[in-house]
Amino acid sequence: MATPTKVQIKVADEVWIATALLHREQPDKADFMLEEIVERARREALHETLRPGVYVHVAQHCVANRPPNPGRYRMLYETSEGRRRLFRKGDTYNYYREGAKSTPEPQDMPEGYGNLLGWYAEWSEEAARNRAKNDPLLALVGSGRHIWADEHADAYVRRLREDWE
Repeated sequence: MATPTKVQIKVADEVWIATALLHREQPDKADFMLEEIVERARREALHETLRPGVYVHVAQHCVANRPPNPGRYRMLYETSEGRRRLFRKGDTYNYYREGAKSTPEPQDMPEGYGNLLGWYAEWSEEAARNRAKNDPLLALVGSGRHIWADEHADAYVRRLREDWE
């Protein structure tokens, strides 16, 4: 009896899938230790054996806000030393990673994992909306309105400039 063969998967895609699964399974956790992501990749067994490159991709090659060395993916984000989460819309990143891949290509997703891309799109969008809602600078928008509430802005400026010489 023939045993099923594993699909060829890029190490970066394997790391992204493992991290996405952790986020989806543990939605209350903001990020994960490097070892948690590597262990999740081991358990998922998307490749015949856990390749040594998985750890270095989690630590460096896939991390958007670290200098590329040499991998330049933008799949993960370093939240603090030794901790990562998925990269998402609005995150800062090292400028040498501009335009780099941030999710697996749909055709590269192993069978049964394609739904993660849709989940990620929603998760990332929601995070971007929440970031804007909770941003302290954006919260200041309109906070000075009371200064000229009784007069038109142009009239207010003219009044301020009356004593200028």
